[in-house]
Amino acid sequence: MQDTKAAVPGNAMLKPGKAGTGKGVWKRIVTNWELYIFIAPAFLYFLIFSYGPMYGIQIAFKNFIPTKGISGSPWVGFDHFERFFHSYYFWDLLWNTLSISLYELAIGFPIPIILALAFNEVRNGFFKKLAQTVTYAPHFISVVVMAGMIISFLSPSTGIVTHIIEGLGFQAPDFLTDPRWFKTMYVLSGVWQSAGWGTIIYLAALSGVDPGLHEAAIIDGASRFQRIRHINIPTLIPTMTILLILNMGSLLGVGFEKILLLQNPLNMGSSDVISTFVYRSGLVDAQYSFSTAIGLFNSVINCVMLIVVNQIVRRTSENSLW
Repeated sequence: MQDTKAAVPGNAMLKPGKAGTGKGVWKRIVTNWELYIFIAPAFLYFLIFSYGPMYGIQIAFKNFIPTKGISGSPWVGFDHFERFFHSYYFWDLLWNTLSISLYELAIGFPIPIILALAFNEVRNGFFKKLAQTVTYAPHFISVVVMAGMIISFLSPSTGIVTHIIEGLGFQAPDFLTDPRWFKTMYVLSGVWQSAGWGTIIYLAALSGVDPGLHEAAIIDGASRFQRIRHINIPTLIPTMTILLILNMGSLLGVGFEKILLLQNPLNMGSSDVISTFVYRSGLVDAQYSFSTAIGLFNSVINCVMLIVVNQIVRRTSENSLW
């Protein structure tokens, strides 16, 4: 008797449920309609505000004329990209953006980890909650208010920081006008505002540590530093890896809001980044196609960095995004 498997080409067995796959999908949607309604607002939000505007990306390759619309404007290819790459300010913008991002990553990435490890070792409940509240509170301050506070604190005439430095017998630098101080001012103020948020993320990861590991380590004579090194830090590595990949994916994505509020003609040499240049070119000078091309270049570089760093992490560990 002929074998049934041999009658199928390639010796492949048909799997049940393959036929009518589309009908099965709709059946599952109808069965779980409550869950799909639950995710519908988030789905519509990203569809309308994230994917919908992608239609306008094509003006980066056109000479956009508002009276003719997107479809009626003539194609110019990569002319806007070439204009940006060959401009005299290209390398200055790229260097300012990269230096601020790397500076912020080098200072702002480890501080929440250190704070989380320190808070996790505090046994006084009142002091621990007070310290967490003090470090987390600046996260709720808006960017505009934060910029106003920075200007008030560092003002040459009325700034409290300036008066403290001068009271100690030193010459206070021009924080707001000296280009050499802008990046430090921007990064340290950002760390002050966001370190508490990152600390909560790492404290949530530390809450999953099995207390039995610490008890066993104490019985074996491990010191507090050794327990932090061999128990707590390995627990944080997956969270650290994911956040590092996400931060590398926004390496050129320095936000323009706070920079624009702190920017002035005297510190423009170190404060002008790609995002502020896109703002001036697109909204101030009405060069819509040119600014779109610059923004598209910025987004593509961020996407490539995200993929490359994720692949590197994927080859070296199991903590990648995908």
